[in-house]
Amino acid sequence: MARQLTFDLPARPAQGRGDFFVTHSNAAAMATVEGWQGWPNRKLVLEGPEGSGKTHLALVWAEMTGARLIGAADLPDTDIAALAGQSVVVEDADQIAGDRPAEEALFHLHNLVLAEGGHLMVTARSAPSRWGLTLPDLRSRMEGTTLTRLDAPDDMLLSAVLVKFFDDRQIIVNHPLITYLARRMDRSLAQAAALVEQLDRAALAEHSPITRTFAARILDQTPETGA
Repeated sequence: MARQLTFDLPARPAQGRGDFFVTHSNAAAMATVEGWQGWPNRKLVLEGPEGSGKTHLALVWAEMTGARLIGAADLPDTDIAALAGQSVVVEDADQIAGDRPAEEALFHLHNLVLAEGGHLMVTARSAPSRWGLTLPDLRSRMEGTTLTRLDAPDDMLLSAVLVKFFDDRQIIVNHPLITYLARRMDRSLAQAAALVEQLDRAALAEHSPITRTFAARILDQTPETGA
């Protein structure tokens, strides 16, 4: 059994998968999502860089509302009419710019969901004005949608998720290790998971505890990890 961790972390239980930790980098976006019943025109664009936690926060909202999650690129193969009036999350909408069938499908989904009283969340890595949409009606609707932003994870958030990932694996950790990893790694929640998995595998192979010294040695062997 791993000992009880005593880190003073800004945590809250998620209403989606796992724990969603709230810090300065995501507090405003979390508050906007929790206030979904007051979204203007019942729609929201959730913007943030890769690894900032957009999918996790979308899952939190989906658990709150029973929303269905759909990748924007999958929309042309989706029965849009069946989603009329439902709550829907469309992920990675910025990646369909120039894809006429996908843009048209998002346009029809937007209209059907909202016309029948549903709510729509759209995630992307940038604001709609930068997506390069070619369908004018869709572009105007997306640019007229309330926007909230997830910033890249700060040290406090990275520390929180690192501790959680280690704890999920029943691994004892200490402050120097967490501080070292949070300062070295890319600002990405996905990388936090990858780092913990990498260190766990190495520790199992060498039958070694994971200390700061051990982590430094392992990560120095993989220059593509961290910054």
